[in-house]
Parts: sequence; C-alpha cells; structure tokens
Amino acid sequence: MANDAVRLHTSGSRIVTGDGQPVVLRGFGLGGWMNMENFITGYPANEEAQREAVRAVLGDELYEYFFDTFLADFFAADDAKFIRSLGLNLLRLPVNYRHFESDMEPFVIKDEGFKHLDRAIDLCAKHQIYTIIDLHAVPGYQNQHWHSDNPTHLAFLWRHKHFQDRTVHLWEAVAARYKDNPWVAGYNLINEPADPSGQVILPFYRRLFDAVRAIDPDHIIFLEGNRYSTDFSIFAEPWPNVVYANHDYALPGFIDGGPYPGLTRGEYIDRDVLEQTFLARSTYMLEHNVPIWVGEFGPVYTGDPQADAMRYQVLRDQLDIYDKYDVSWAIWTYKDIGLQGVVYAAPDSPWVELISPVIEKKARLGVDAWGGRDTQIRHIMEPIEQTFATEFPNYRPFPFGAQREIDQLVRHVLLAQPLVEEFAERFHGLDRADIDKLMASFLFQNCAKRTELASILRAHATVPAQTPR
Repeated sequence: MANDAVRLHTSGSRIVTGDGQPVVLRGFGLGGWMNMENFITGYPANEEAQREAVRAVLGDELYEYFFDTFLADFFAADDAKFIRSLGLNLLRLPVNYRHFESDMEPFVIKDEGFKHLDRAIDLCAKHQIYTIIDLHAVPGYQNQHWHSDNPTHLAFLWRHKHFQDRTVHLWEAVAARYKDNPWVAGYNLINEPADPSGQVILPFYRRLFDAVRAIDPDHIIFLEGNRYSTDFSIFAEPWPNVVYANHDYALPGFIDGGPYPGLTRGEYIDRDVLEQTFLARSTYMLEHNVPIWVGEFGPVYTGDPQADAMRYQVLRDQLDIYDKYDVSWAIWTYKDIGLQGVVYAAPDSPWVELISPVIEKKARLGVDAWGGRDTQIRHIMEPIEQTFATEFPNYRPFPFGAQREIDQLVRHVLLAQPLVEEFAERFHGLDRADIDKLMASFLFQNCAKRTELASILRAHATVPAQTPR
C-alpha cells in the first residue's frame, strides 16, 4: 500500500497515485548539474570541451576531485529541504550520457556514474519530492545547441543508428535501476529533440518506449515535442501512461525581451498572448485529454529593478495560466551564478571571483546563447547578417532561421571555443583544499537567494483539486 500511495501514473487528463489521488507536479529543473550549461556555471562553449580543458590543467586525479566536489556541493540535503519548504514536490534531473558511458567504450555502462543521481533521488524522496530523470544530452546530440553538449550545429542522433542504439541501451540500464523506486515520477526520454526531417523522431520514440516498457511497465514516460518541445504534430493517438511535455519560454523573458506588456522582437505580447501561446503548444494534450507538463519555462533576470519587475509579472501571468489549466511544471532553473536561479552563487563567492575575467569577456563577446547579447560585437555581426540578407534572403535553416544560425556559428561556437582554455587556466595550480573552497560557493548556505522569485513560486506551489477538463 505504501508504494500505491506514492507511485504515479496517468488517468485521463491527470497524474494520480496508485490509489487514485490526483497529484500536480510542480518544482524545478536542476540545470547545470549532471548536465552542465555555460551560462549556469560560467564556462564557455559546451561541457565536454570544458572538461577536457580542465583535465589538461589539473591532471586526472584533481580533475576527478574537481567535478565530483562540484556535483556534491551543487545539490545537497539543504537544497532538497529548501525546495520542499516552498511547497514544491518535483525536481527534474537533467543528465548527460557521458556520466554513464564513454564514447571510447560504447555500450559499457559505468555504475559509478549513478552515484550522484542516486543521491539526489534519495534526498528528494526523504523530503517527499518526486524526481524525473531527464536525458538532456544524448549520444550524437539530439539538437543543435550547447545544452545537449553539442560543439557543433548538427544533431547526429537522427542520422546514425549507432547513436540511437546507445541511447536505447542507456535507457534500458536506467529503467532497470529505478523501476522499483516510487519517488521517481518517470523518465523524460529526450530533452528538446530537434529532428530536421521530422521523420525519424516518432519511430525512435516508439523504439525507446518499447525498450523501457519491456523492463519497467509502470513508470510514467515523458515525451517532448519536436523542434525543442514545441511541435507535437508528429504524434497520433496517445500512448498509455505517457505525459506529453512542452517548453513554454515567453519572449519577454529572454535576455533581449522588451517591455511587458509590449513589443518583443516586433510582436506585442501581453497576458492574453501568453495564454494563446501556451494553448497552441498544448493543443495535442488538450484535444486528447492527457496531462500537460510544462517541462521548462521561466524568465532570465537582468539586474535592472524595473526590467526584472516586468519579468516577475511575466512569470506570475504564466503561473496563473498554468493554475487555470491544472498544469504540472518545472521552472528552469534552480541554481546558477545569477541569471535565472532562485538560488545562486554570490557575486563575492570564491567561484565567481575566480572566473570573473572570463565572465566579463564572455559578456563582451556575447558568447552565451542564454545570457549574452551581441551589442559589443556588432562590427562583426552586421556584415555577416547583411551578406545573408542580400545573398540568401530565403535561407531558413532548421530549427530557428538564419539569425539564430549566424549567432550559433559565430558567437556560440567560433568565439566561444577559444575561451575554454582561458577558463580552465583559472584553475591552474589548485590543490584539494582550493577546490573545496571554490565548490563551497555552490553550497546552499553560501548562496544568495532570489526572495521574490521564491515567494512567487510558493504562492503557486499547491493547486486545489479541480474538475478534470
């Protein structure tokens, strides 16, 4: 009976426990942890490039200690306690496949890679927080950007069966490990997939679904739409015990967002537009009477009080909309160095102070896709943009068009990759005591808190039971 009171499955438009009690899952994504992202912790380019450069500077033994200590301090018991104190009951755990398998030893699962994942799941369970395991970086890269640990602009998962086979094999190992854990809400099979053809993703989802179900028939499976979890036209009839997840970032909440209500990227956006955008992204779920989970959303914060006040209003309006439709959600992201997290490494912390020259150079060059702007490198960008506008006026590359492609190749690859060695050099000569001091910057008790954000989330953490739609 204990497991029935905890273990989740779907029933119509709701997620329910084994004894039929409805559960609305609301919490955070733990971005930047077992899948590191450059704007979250401060490195340039992609995670694997960062790790290679740090290993070259520190050597194998200290490299292992460096990242193991980071993983231990970034999420610990006090973090789980804080999340629960907000009334939240969910932590989405993005992971990189490299923790569990080496490219040089494909199909060999590394048991040691599960150490911190097991620890986080157990800590959350102690505080009655469900976890969703999210494969955020897939062998061969499932999308075109840095957050799948992709050093290029090409997603090879959809082109090579080898990478697909490895992804299936990894999920089989994950399902075998957690099939009896009722506090694992389920498996988010692929984060923000982006299959340019649109022809490979559904058959591959079917293969993953069948492989997991052969081992674990009970846990919920979370499936995201194509084109970064916004396009659900690939799906036909819903599959059993599946939650379909969209990502619902609002344009005014981006780093280049305009006033709210007001114009952003030439589009007038107010609360009604936010609701219509959400409904458009949720059409499949609403038409088929299945649960909605917004797996990612949330504004970034600029440090300007007036701008951030508008961004908090964007968030309040989105959360009101999610309340209206009885939606589960995971806001992005829990902890970082100051752009989005409700908890963040303090500006005067050892970590931020040590890497501040790199952070400043990244800002000047606009190399972070999420937190950077190109205002100081327009002399580089404008001639390229003008050339494309003149020579290739109809160029619309998948997934987001010419401007995003130019930004990706110039700012986020060409200018970002040379910065990786400068970042790693900041750690030259460190010993274990130095690493302990640095990583303690991420301990909950040493972090700053975004109190207004915490208050907003607390107000929307618990939703009274409503009539099913």
